[in-house]
Amino acid sequence: MLALNEALGAIQSFMDRGGDVLFMLLFVTFILWVLIIERLWYFTLEYKKQSSRVLEAWEARNERKSWYAHKIRIAMLSEVSNDLNQGVNMIKTLVALCPLIGLLGTVTGMIEVFDVMATQGSSNARAMAAGVSKATIPTMAGMVAALSGLFLSTYIERRAVKEEERLEDSLTMDH
Repeated sequence: MLALNEALGAIQSFMDRGGDVLFMLLFVTFILWVLIIERLWYFTLEYKKQSSRVLEAWEARNERKSWYAHKIRIAMLSEVSNDLNQGVNMIKTLVALCPLIGLLGTVTGMIEVFDVMATQGSSNARAMAAGVSKATIPTMAGMVAALSGLFLSTYIERRAVKEEERLEDSLTMDH
């Protein structure tokens, strides 16, 4: 219990030193990771069921060579492709937004530094330290959040393409 209190205290201290922008970054990062976990969940559990249903429905067709059958195949693949890529653009947008929010923290922290310099002069380094902290911590946190999401967003995007191609190859046009 003591370790948990110490950890929460360290997080609170970090958030205080980083300023209000860190709370916005925390919210965006939370949404980003919820979307990433949802996609990973989908690939692990739901996609297998969906692809099996589509494959069974296609294999159950008596005729698979006509123009009509070809259009049904395209529609099936399109529906699966839509489900595979759901949320991918939002994940990529949030990954791109994280460094920008960090940059916003840099700007607000530097404004605080300049405000201290204007009111107390440039010789008071201790007074400027809080503004410098609010300028650097959000930048670092924004980059870490973006990098953590970037790897998995690339994985999710590539996996969606791979699964789509694999299903397309499975739906044969013979008979």
